[in-house]
Amino acid sequence: MTNNQQATLTLFDYHRSSAAYRVRITLNLKGLAYQSKSINLLESEEASNEYRALNPQGLVPTLVVKNEERGDIILTQSLAICEYLEELQPEPSIMSEKAFSRARIRSLAQLIGCDIHPLDNLRVLNYLEDELSVDKESKMTWYKHWIKVGFDALEHRLQESETGDYCHRNKVSLADICLVPQVYNAYRFDCNLSTYPKIVEIAKRCNQLPAFIKAQPENM
Repeated sequence: MTNNQQATLTLFDYHRSSAAYRVRITLNLKGLAYQSKSINLLESEEASNEYRALNPQGLVPTLVVKNEERGDIILTQSLAICEYLEELQPEPSIMSEKAFSRARIRSLAQLIGCDIHPLDNLRVLNYLEDELSVDKESKMTWYKHWIKVGFDALEHRLQESETGDYCHRNKVSLADICLVPQVYNAYRFDCNLSTYPKIVEIAKRCNQLPAFIKAQPENM
C-alpha cells in the first residue's frame, strides 16, 4: 500500500446491494483487507437510524477509513469509493494511464451505475409497490424495461474496437466491476439476456476470477 499505510478499512455492506458488490470486488482485486459490517436494507427506516448517523442517505456502501494520523474518514457512493481505493492502492489498476481510456472506462461504469442501477434499486422498487400501489407484475415490467434500455446501449458500446476480453481492452477495469453486479441482478429478476452476447461473455469471464467469486452475494 503506497498511501495511508496505517489505514484500517471497514465496509458497511449488504450482500445483494449492487453498489456494495462493486466495492467488494475492488477491495478483493487490490488485495486490501477489510472488516465487513452488514446493514440489512430490508429493515424499517426506524431500525436504520443509527446507521443514518453515519450515512444520512441510509444506503450502502459506506467505507470508514481509520488512520492513525488523520482519524476516521467516512466515504460514501460506490464509484467514489472505488476510485479512492485506486489511489490508495494503485496496483493492480482498475483504470488506465491514458486520458481517453480513463474517460471511456468511466463512461461505461456510469452508464451502469448512474443510468441503469438508480432506476432499479431496492428503494425505487419498494416505493413503486408500497407508495404508488404498483402491482408486482407491473413492478417487474418497470425493472426489465430499464434493464433493456440500459443493456441495449451498453451492448452497442461494447462493440467498439476498444473492447477486448473485458469492457476496456484485455484488463479488468471499473467498467467490469460495475457490469458484473448489474448482470447478477438481471439474472436474479429473470431478465432475458440472450440478445446481449458481449455483456454475458464479459460477465462470465469476470466471474471466473477469484476477486469476483469472493465478492458474490452467495459467498458473503
